[in-house]
Amino acid sequence: MRHPSVIARRVAAASVSLVVAAGAAACGPEDNDAKGAGGDSTPRKGGTLTVLNSNPQEDFDPGRLYTSGGGNVPSLVFRTLTTRNREDGAAGAEVVPDLATDTGRPSKNATVWTYTLKEGLKYEDGAAITSADIKYGIERSFAPELSGGAPYLRDWLVGAADYQGPYKDKKGLSAIETPDERTIVFHLNKPEGEFPYLATQTQFTPVPKAKDNGTKYEEHPISSGPYKVVKNENDGERLTLERNTYWSAATDAERKAYPAKIDVRSGLDSSVINQRLSASQGADATAVTTDTNLGPAELAKVTGDKALAARVGTGHFGYTDYIAFNPKVKPFNNAKVRQAISYAIDRSSVINAAGGSSLAEAATTYLPNQKSFGYTPYDHFPAGTSGNPAKAKELLKEAGYKNGLTISLTHSNSKDFETSPEIATAVQDALKKAGITVKLQGLEENDYKDKIHSVKTEPGFFLAHWGADWPSGGPFLAPIFDGRQIVKDGANFNTGFLDDKSVNAEIDAINKLTDLDAAAKRWGALDQKIGEQALTVPLFHPVYKRLYGSAVKNIVISDWTGVLDISQVSVK
Repeated sequence: MRHPSVIARRVAAASVSLVVAAGAAACGPEDNDAKGAGGDSTPRKGGTLTVLNSNPQEDFDPGRLYTSGGGNVPSLVFRTLTTRNREDGAAGAEVVPDLATDTGRPSKNATVWTYTLKEGLKYEDGAAITSADIKYGIERSFAPELSGGAPYLRDWLVGAADYQGPYKDKKGLSAIETPDERTIVFHLNKPEGEFPYLATQTQFTPVPKAKDNGTKYEEHPISSGPYKVVKNENDGERLTLERNTYWSAATDAERKAYPAKIDVRSGLDSSVINQRLSASQGADATAVTTDTNLGPAELAKVTGDKALAARVGTGHFGYTDYIAFNPKVKPFNNAKVRQAISYAIDRSSVINAAGGSSLAEAATTYLPNQKSFGYTPYDHFPAGTSGNPAKAKELLKEAGYKNGLTISLTHSNSKDFETSPEIATAVQDALKKAGITVKLQGLEENDYKDKIHSVKTEPGFFLAHWGADWPSGGPFLAPIFDGRQIVKDGANFNTGFLDDKSVNAEIDAINKLTDLDAAAKRWGALDQKIGEQALTVPLFHPVYKRLYGSAVKNIVISDWTGVLDISQVSVK
């Protein structure tokens, strides 16, 4: 299930792009030497990399972080059983071994997964990393005082539903076995062919029990990666990382770790970050950002400056912005009304409201347009680029609304989200051409989230968004369309209240597959099938454009995160 706080962080990372003037364009790695600007692009060791971010790197504890929250910074300190492939584009959406020798060995029904650790793995103090440390790291992530991490393990591991962590339950999780120091075995409640993806999350970081001091662990977590924390100021507002001398590149094929030191500065204003990266003076020449997009003024400057254009990285993250329907609310219980709205949408005006075609790509499928998700092109309700109001009126007449109808659209008042007033207004204008009067109901962000995620208060028609925890159709489709994931007394994301036995059965069948390519094709086919019910209207997939300093080289941006991978950059 997609954690609400992470949705907020993901969206916050895209916030600036959503108010960029329409029609602006910028160059990215695809337009220039992706290895970096400024002459010789050969990566070299040494120097200090500065990270300038808007969001603080708070709760720097592997048990509390949600996936690789805060961009790539945690992955410099925390290694996991598996990790993402550190390559550009689609190749970067693959899962590869990290601490483990492979991506996992499943039983025939994918309910038991076994991993073997590589030899020679060590912490920053030289102590050996063992399978028991990984088991303990997972167990402590269940402690209420360390909440914040992804919830999958509580659902997937046998007997873990009510586990409260090792501080209260000394017995530990019997679902995780460590027969020797290099072997760890996981027993699951049901088949999960995508367990290798889950094993990339920071909860799979080894934690030495003797060094665990509970909530204070974040101040100096014991590093298993190429860098160690030497200073953590104001709960992640400023992190200083230096080399872990016991880290060995021989055991880590993914992290290059070229800089000698990394200075993470957070809580900065987005305009200040872009100004500093644009000027690239002093230490800012070797600076990057993992969460701040270009704003209107910066993007306009980039388009007229070739030197700046060569320092813009373009990224894609598995994310979809869409309209959601609650079919329990009239008139959205009528499929023809939902179809009419699907035909009436003017995606060109929506994209302009989202910042222009350089920052948003039109969507007619719910799954993102990337191979790893199983993307299968379809358009069940073709509206062209500017909508099909004639077809919409025809369907409304068939639905009994020959004189049109009046509805309300709920959205957030925050301009920092894709559910902003600008997007809502674009939808309102498009539907007006089809005889549909839309009254806008803007709410403050917290009120908006509370309203749309409660089965008791969910409106009939509202703006929504979803991002995947890993690049697969599973964490994209299941939380939204699996009827068994409808949550009556908590945060519910199955907004269409779909509980189709055939859909549920297909989700289970795909989850049994350990061939991820085969699974992807089936996720795409399922997306196409669900799309016929018009429970959502996909609008666009965001594109991320971010500046980096003039002395930063070896730029890698994968489709897993959509942000510059700081484990790859060179600054000297």
